Amino acid sequence: MTMEAFVLGTSGTMPLPNRHLTSVLLRREGELFLFDCGEGTQVSLRRLNLKWKKISAIFVSHTHADHVTGLPGMLMLSSQVERDEPLYVIGPPKIKEFVEASREVLEMYINYEIIVKEIENPGRKQVVYQGEGYSVRTVPLSHSRTCVGYILEEDRRPGLFHPERAEEIGVPRGPLWGRLQAGNPVELEDGSTVLPEQVMGSARDGRKFSYVTDSLPLPTIANEVRNSDLLICEGMFEDALRDTAHAKRHMTSREAARIAVEAGGIKKMGLIHYSPRYTDRDLKRLLSEAQELFPPTFLTRDRQIIPIPHEEQQ
Repeated sequence: MTMEAFVLGTSGTMPLPNRHLTSVLLRREGELFLFDCGEGTQVSLRRLNLKWKKISAIFVSHTHADHVTGLPGMLMLSSQVERDEPLYVIGPPKIKEFVEASREVLEMYINYEIIVKEIENPGRKQVVYQGEGYSVRTVPLSHSRTCVGYILEEDRRPGLFHPERAEEIGVPRGPLWGRLQAGNPVELEDGSTVLPEQVMGSARDGRKFSYVTDSLPLPTIANEVRNSDLLICEGMFEDALRDTAHAKRHMTSREAARIAVEAGGIKKMGLIHYSPRYTDRDLKRLLSEAQELFPPTFLTRDRQIIPIPHEEQQ
């Protein structure tokens, strides 16, 4: 089952000619999940030729303009095709008011169901969305407005099937192998029973995607993002501007790296939500400061595609 992240925008505060506002799309097989929806999101979707009509849910971190200004356009765009499934919009308090006001003022034509879910008690981590084989939960953050991060984590998977073990025990090729792989015991012609654990390896972890932006570097974040296959984390400022970052309730790239180190088990981290004061050349300073603490750090770029394979596929 494929999983990959598409970076649709990397800028914070304001869009730039080569940087749209912050937004990341996650594709897990046939489902799409959008995390924040800044201005320019539709442009990147078009340029990447992504099938935006399949978006199942939009997760909003907070209702500052640079994270929601693309949302009205996305809602209207989705009405250009027939859609049977509802679109979920999930976020902190005020997101429902924003969606409803946008629909009323813009007199939107909407031909599908929009389900807006406001997160109750956003200061407490909680599961806000579930699907087959995965769940999405929140990470409480500390910003100038109520803000949350999100973690999509897959359920644990069965261990690998070992055909040589099955043959050695005497299980014939065919349907019995499938039953064992599904976790069911099987009975052989001689009346003996073969259990799944006799031919299967240990259960394996699913993949974990974490999205954290617009927050002071809380010590509690590390525990929530631990063992992420991919952590997308804001690195808005360099360390020399740490006081400025904290006054605006943001973190530096070095502080993001420290979270990754303290978390442990993170395979790679992509910085995002850059201050518009930094040119593309300046961003190398943010990267260098983060890599001093956490070498598997990279700079995300608009329309970048990041595969998230299972561990055994790497």
